[in-house]
Order: sequence, then C-alpha cells, then structure tokens
Amino acid sequence: MATLKENYVVQKRNILNEIRSNNMTLQELRFFSIYLSKINKDKPDETRVVRFPIEAFKSIMDLGRLDINYLKGVTNGLLCKVVNVPIEDENGRKKGYTAFQLFKECTVSQDDFGKWYVDIDSHDKALPLMFEFKNKYFSYQLWNALRLRSPNQLRMYEILKQYEKVGERILSIEDLRSLLGVGKNEYEGRWNNFKKYVLDACKQALAEYTDIKFTYESFGKKGKGGKILALKFIIEKNENYADQLTLDTFIEQNNHDVIDIHDEDEEGKTAYQRRIEFFMEACNGEFTFDEVVVLQDKMRDAIPYSQYSKELFCFHYIGDRYKYMEMKNKQRKIAKRFGYMKSLMNKEI
Repeated sequence: MATLKENYVVQKRNILNEIRSNNMTLQELRFFSIYLSKINKDKPDETRVVRFPIEAFKSIMDLGRLDINYLKGVTNGLLCKVVNVPIEDENGRKKGYTAFQLFKECTVSQDDFGKWYVDIDSHDKALPLMFEFKNKYFSYQLWNALRLRSPNQLRMYEILKQYEKVGERILSIEDLRSLLGVGKNEYEGRWNNFKKYVLDACKQALAEYTDIKFTYESFGKKGKGGKILALKFIIEKNENYADQLTLDTFIEQNNHDVIDIHDEDEEGKTAYQRRIEFFMEACNGEFTFDEVVVLQDKMRDAIPYSQYSKELFCFHYIGDRYKYMEMKNKQRKIAKRFGYMKSLMNKEI
C-alpha cells in the first residue's frame, strides 16, 4: 500500500490525458494527480492502493468541517468517475469505446490508535492506463497542480504540458472545450467570455503558478461571421513562477480542525446535514437536499476556500444568485430553474 510521502512526480499516459472530461471538480482532478504521484507505475500490485490520513484527504478535497455523511458523498463521487476509452483499429480509426470507472473501492477506517484513514484502489480495468506503460506518456512535478484554482486551469496545464517538448499544440475549439470539460451551452456564441474566463484566466494562472506558459492565436480557416474554429497554442518553459508548493505544505496550509466524523446534534443531524439545510433556506426551499449539495460543490470551485469555509458567506452567495434568477424569471419564464442556477455558478468557475 502506497502512502503520502515526498514523491511529487505525476506520470500520466497520453491516452488518459486525451480522454474527454468526465466532469471532475477541481478537488477531484487534484486528488487524481496526487494519486498518480503516489503510485509506482511499474509496481501495480504493491502501490495501486493509496492511503491518505483523514487530515490530508480533507485538505486535498477542501472539505471544511467533516462528518460521515459528507465524507460518504465525496468518496462515492470519486468512485462514480467514469472514463470512455476509444477503441481503435490498426490504422487508428475509432471503432467504439469502452467505459469504466477509475476507482473501484474506497475504505474509510480507524486504526487501533484512533487515527482515521482513507484508502482508495484503482479499478482493474483502469490498471493499463495507470501502470506498466513504457512510452507515450508525460511527467510533471506535482507542485504545478496545487495552486491552480479551477478545473479549467488544471486541465489546460496537462493538455499543454503533454506537448511542451513539441512547443506548440493546435486544437479545434470543439476539442478544446471537450478536453477542458466546458459544457456545450457554456459560452456558446460568446467568444469574448470564453476568451476572458477560460483562455486568458488559464494563461495568467499557468504563468504565475506552473513551470510552463503559453500564448495562443487563431489558426486555420474561420467560420461564418469570422467565427474562430481552432487555436494554436505556443508553449514555453516558464522560469518566473511562484515558489514551488510541496504537498506537505499544501496540506498544512489547508488543514483546519477535524471534528469527529460521526458528530451529531440532539436531533441526530450531522454538521454537514445542517449546513445543506441552511443553504436550502437561501433558495426558499425550492431545491432538494441533493440538488443543493450539487450547488454547494459548484460554489466550492468558484470561490476561495477562506470564504467557502464561512457558512454565512456561502448562504448569501447562493441566495444572491437565487434572487438574480428570480429577477430574470420575471423578464422571461425560466423552465429549468435548477439548471439555470448551476449555469450561473459554472460561469464563475
């Protein structure tokens, strides 16, 4: 069993990096990078199960206050992450795909000394993507993933890092959106917003926090009305980045007091249940418990942890967007209100 230690190199197969986004949150992407840095690709039997002390897992996943129901939701979310691997013939022509989960089992348990751990094991089907590969892979030091603050930024780093030695990468807008996990309707027809909130935000973040930087320009023919259809990214080594952040320092900086994960109040409710019910009130009770959990997770990716850990701030954050939706609804009736709320937060991630 692999444990967290000072081993900060992520080795990732190209095919795994090219798989279209499965809608991982920033925390899940970060967790996967840390998992890959903890395994030994040449020793699957010995290292496929990685152990995280609960304090480390809590920091990596930005959990805030911790209780058993919240923890179940987070670990179950990891176990639900599915990848679709294309099936190709000898000429590289796609002939379908195979779908399977990245992880098959997660155990949360307490040792004889009262210390809690999270153990996670990769799915048998995923082993060829993570272990015993000899070529067609790239590497990066884990610290590059620790300061990035959105799924777009972390995915952009990996998408371009893979081509660092080539020095450039050409992608259609459609393929780029897919690789980044940008939804079909997000920024649709709004190039300036896509440029500002995705491309330029990623450009600034990578230049500030990682070992590569990039510029980009329109490539090839344009569509109707001068619509940009593809981009050429020029990738360069970056020497002017913030100090490298080790995993141990990252965990220490984000570590707050961990409460008993079985903690319940007099009504039998955990801290997590109380938190979600509080946020439900911000939406006038319109959305279900599970729907508000989704909104909370979207909010977690959109705001700094220092604010996310403050329940009153989060209450007003969700409530303000609910009021905005109500205002828009008066102008034009919104049919899918929960989807609209999610879209408001997606734009801020």
